[in-house]
This record gives sequence, structure tokens and C-alpha cells, in this order.
Amino acid sequence: MAWTDDRVELLKKLWMEGLSASQIAAILGEGVTRNAVIGKVHRLKLSGRVKPASTAPRARKPRPSIPKRSASGAMSGAVRRHLTNAPMIGATALKIQPEGSAEIAAAPEQVAEIYIEPENRLDLLSLNEQTCKWPIGDPMTDDFYFCGQEPNDNKPYCEFHSRRAYHTMDRKRR
Repeated sequence: MAWTDDRVELLKKLWMEGLSASQIAAILGEGVTRNAVIGKVHRLKLSGRVKPASTAPRARKPRPSIPKRSASGAMSGAVRRHLTNAPMIGATALKIQPEGSAEIAAAPEQVAEIYIEPENRLDLLSLNEQTCKWPIGDPMTDDFYFCGQEPNDNKPYCEFHSRRAYHTMDRKRR
């Protein structure tokens, strides 16, 4: 397929009228493809074309509305009821649970740290397999140390610190 002067003029006229590259290729025929039209337009450095008047604007899909929250961040009761009754499709990790139906894990009791005598406190270089490796304090201060008590059943911590490190989540009682 060769681009003759007549075909180039027709291409320019159709392009400026706002026809698409596919439409121009169909009019030119004889093996002219959409990509050939786009390539020729690019090589001719034709400017942007006029929007055709016959083209209707594309219909947009309506976006789901995002529920409004109050200044405190809470949703209104009507919105909450609507969202909790709505069917959930796909990932439901963030689905809003109706009040009272969520099972919340109870936080373990906050137990004060056991007191380790200053002479029994260990630094990092003093740790071995027979010492509890629970860190106590802020590592950036001079008051930082490790527990150092006898560990529990081949674990890195003593019995007290093992209970703190390995606890099971109890379900909230109803």
C-alpha cells in the first residue's frame, strides 16, 4: 500500500473532521490499517483533531457513595444499619459488625515486671543457653539489662516471661 497525494489529502481531511483512525482506515480501504493511519498522522505531525459533534459522551458508572461520618468519626445509626444489612461480596475483613456481635479478645492482665537484684542482672555478653533472655528497660540507657533467671523447658525465657511472651487469646465472655 502506497500513500499517494490523494490518499494523504483525504487522510488529513478526515482526521480534521474528527474521525477515528479505525474509521479512516475503513474509508481508505485497500489494506490500510488503523496502525498505518496512526503512523502516517504521526509522521505528518497533524495537530489534535476536532471532537466530532455526533459522538455522545460516555456514560459513567455511578460511584457508590461513601457514608458521612460525624466530627468524632462515628457513623450515624441509619448508615451503620444500612452497611451491616448490605450483602458483602469479596474481602470482608473490614465489614462492620453489628454492635454486640463482635467477639473481642480480652487483653491479658498487666503484670508488673519482676524485680531482678542488681547483682543478678545480665548484659548482652553474659547471656547463654541457661539464662532468660528477656530484655528489661530501654537499650539506649545505662539501666538496660536482661532477666538472667533459669529458662523454662528449652525456651529463651523464664516461666514468668514465657507467660508474657506466649499467651493465648481468650474469647470475651458473653
